[in-house]
This record gives sequence, C-alpha cells and structure tokens, in this order.
Amino acid sequence: MESADLREELTCSICLSIYTDPVTLSCGHNFCLGCIESVLGTQERSGVYTCPQCRETFNTKPKLQRNITLCNIVINLHPTQPENRETGIFCTYCVHSPVPAVKSCLHCEASLCDTHLRVHSKSEEHVLTEPTTSWGNRKCSIHKELLKYYCSKDAACICVSCSLAGEHRGHQVELLNEASEKKKKKLRNVLQKLTTKREKTEKRVQSLQEHRRGVQEKAAGVTERLTALIRDIRKQLEDLEKRVLSDITRQQEQALLTISDLIKQLEKEKNELTRKICHIEELYNMTDPLTVLQEQESHRDDFCGAEKGDNDVTQRGDKQVLARGDLDEGLISVTLYRGLADIVTDIKRGLFVQVTDTLLDINTAQNKVIVSGDLKTASYTDIDQQRPDTPERFTYYLQVLSTRIFSSGRHYWDVETSNSGYWRVGVCYPSMMRTGDNSGIGDNDKSWCVDSDCDLLHNTIENSLDPPLSCYRVGILLDYEAGRLSFYELCDPIRHLHTYTETFTEPLHAAFGVDDAWVRIMS
Repeated sequence: MESADLREELTCSICLSIYTDPVTLSCGHNFCLGCIESVLGTQERSGVYTCPQCRETFNTKPKLQRNITLCNIVINLHPTQPENRETGIFCTYCVHSPVPAVKSCLHCEASLCDTHLRVHSKSEEHVLTEPTTSWGNRKCSIHKELLKYYCSKDAACICVSCSLAGEHRGHQVELLNEASEKKKKKLRNVLQKLTTKREKTEKRVQSLQEHRRGVQEKAAGVTERLTALIRDIRKQLEDLEKRVLSDITRQQEQALLTISDLIKQLEKEKNELTRKICHIEELYNMTDPLTVLQEQESHRDDFCGAEKGDNDVTQRGDKQVLARGDLDEGLISVTLYRGLADIVTDIKRGLFVQVTDTLLDINTAQNKVIVSGDLKTASYTDIDQQRPDTPERFTYYLQVLSTRIFSSGRHYWDVETSNSGYWRVGVCYPSMMRTGDNSGIGDNDKSWCVDSDCDLLHNTIENSLDPPLSCYRVGILLDYEAGRLSFYELCDPIRHLHTYTETFTEPLHAAFGVDDAWVRIMS
C-alpha cells in the first residue's frame, strides 16, 4: 500500500490527481502535461506566464521538460491508469470487487474498467466519456436521448429528436463541440477585456495609493511648518506681553515717584502754613492793640506772599501730576500696536499665500457704482456719476475691477457683502469685454465668480452651491501657476465652496459686481 506522503508527492497541484505524463518547469515544480499546457494557454493572451504553484514569472512561454523519473515512479506505482483511482468511480459490471472505471458510456449509463471496455459496443450511439456518475444532465429530459446539438435561438442543448420533431424544429443548430468553441472564443474576449480592465483598475489603485502617500507626506510637512509658525507666534506674543507689562510697571513706578515727591513737598508747605497759622492765632488773641498793629505791619508781605505762593504751588503740582504722575496709555497702545504689526508681518511671511492689499480701480467702475475714498468699497447708486469715458470702464453691468493684476504667485483676499440686493465677486482677464450682454463677470470664458444667488459662474455655466451661503463674507484664493481659483465661505467653521482648475493665459484682476448692493474688500 502506498503512503499518504508518497501520494501527495505524486499529485498534480492543478487537477489534484496522480501525475499523467509529468513535466517540469524551470522553477522546479511538476505538473501533468495537459494541465500545465491548459494554464499556459490562458496566459498566452497577456504575454506574461507564471507558475501556478510558486507564481514565478516568465517573460516567454516556458519550455516543458518531461520528468522521466516521475514518469517511471507513476508507471511502476500504478501500471494501469492510476489516475482513475482518484475519481472514486468504479466499473458498473465488476460486482465482486471494486475496479476503477476508465470510461463511462452515456448511452448505457454505465462505467467501464479496462476489461469491460474492450468488449463494449463500438457503435456511434454508445458515446464514451471520462468516468462520471452524472447521467441526467447529459440526456434530454423529454426524449431521454443524448444531448448532441446546441440551439442558437433558444440557447439550449438538445437531442436529435428535439431538432427534428420537437419544439426546436427548424431552428439553427450546431454540434456541441462547435458551439462550445464559439462560446469559449467569446469567453476569451470577455476574459481579455476583464483582464485589461482589472489591470487598469490596479494601476488606478496604485496611483491613488501614491496620491494618498503624497497627501500624507504633504500634511505632515504642512503640520510641521504651521506648528513651528504658531510656536514662533506664541513666543513673540509672550515677548510682547513682557515688554508691554514692563513698560506699564516702569510708567507706574515713575508716576508714583512723581506723586510721592509732590506729596513730600506739599507736606512741607503744610507744616510751614501750620506754623504761620499758629503765629497769627497768637497775634489774634493779643489784647494789646499796639502790639497787634505793629505785628500786622511787619507780616503784611508774608501774608501776600503766602497767598500768592499757595496758588503757584497748587498749579505747579497739578501740572506735574498731569505730566508725569499718570500712566501714558497712548504710549502703551502704540507699543502694543507696533509689536502686533511686526508679528503680523512675520506671520504673512510664513504663510503659504500672499495676503494682498487689493484696491478698486475707479477708472473701471460703471457710472452707477460708487467707489469709497479708501478704494475698498463698491456700492450701487441710482445717480449717474458722470465719469469720463475710458476704454476700461464698464458701461453695461454695474461692475468694477481691482487696480492690481495677478500674473504669478499665490494671493488671497476676502470680501464682505451686503445681505440684500445682488452681487458678484471673482476674477477676470483684462481683455474681458466692458459692454454688452456677455460683459458680466462669469458670463464669458474670461471670468469666474460666485454670486449672492449661491451660484458659481464661468462662461455662462451655473453651478449651484449646496448648501447655500450662510454668511456674508467670502474668501478668494488664487494660485496662478497651479491654475487654481478657490472660493471659501468665511463662517465658523470656514467652508470650501468650489475650486476652478484652469490654465490661465492672461494676468487676472479681482472683479466685483453690485446691483442694489455693496461689497467691501477686507484684507
């Protein structure tokens, strides 16, 4: 009796049966000749061949080397069709002891060993197949005849009687082998398409994985940079706090010293006044008129001087208190403002974008658009401003552009809008028309904007915002080289509205439109 380990060593990993005509690949693994040729045939369309067992890849179809040693072992171990033992199907006619079947007759519905096969009928109606016990699915359920044909119209396997007299009479039929080959051809085409689609999907997965790694790396870099920036801001704020508090302490000490000196001076004057008061009270209480009168004459100048000196001291003390005896809140405010301004300047240098100081160009403003004195606000009026005609002035839509144009870099500005009327904010090329139906911001291929109706507009194409705007402040971020124009709603939290991706071919103006409304540049 053969051992289980030996049987495992002699088993093909494809068909799981004892080797039939074993061959070896260059990687050293063995297979039945028929099994490995079938697998390599399916791989031929892709041009890449792999070992079914170890998955080693071959650029060309590998050569099959017949394994003589295995062949001899298999023949010696099972001299008569050893693979039939693996089927578990035995000869129908060997009733005394189970003998493995080598064929089955579909007509007789019986399995045959070598001995009974030699005496079996050789007529055409006795169709022989590999050993099987599944008879029902190979015969017509109506006529109990073998299924020999395929009806193309009904996509069914039929027998001769079905074709000649049954429900498939007159239909186009073909032999099962022919129909099977046609179906296999279609399956090969489907398989090729699915394989191609799978390869494309794998490439997309790889691309997305690379993109995911890129996003993670970029996020890590941005996080590190912002952490350093905020850490620096925190340190600068702490330094500014120490500087301002130190200035307050210094001013307090100086003021208290001035007040203390003044208090000492006033205490000294008070003591002198007390002495004089006592002397005058003594004089007042004297009964001798001559003494009183003589004493009055000698102190007349002192009395006048004391009265005048009192006024001078009082006025001088008040001025000193006002000048040096109080905190200079103006100086503290200036120190704080300049310190914060320096920090903001440093922050701007550390940002990824340039916060742009954008101004309105009154030479482009339509005559019913009012531009404020600081060139930051545009608002509607029904009074014609009677401005001179210029080629760059809008004459149809109530619009105005920025004085500055953006031809490189990353820029940001934000706009506050009215909660009534109609407005548009965005960007446009200098070559955008200034008159006519197509001169509105977003109504042509030279401008992009968002409006108060919660629409994104470009080249007359509208895309509605969902959800709509919930506040009246919009941020605009332009990355010229990257061709990205992004709109943000500046609520809490800030919401990204939309990003246009374009290849900009001209410099860009910030653009604003107002109709019974106003907009103000905040940055």
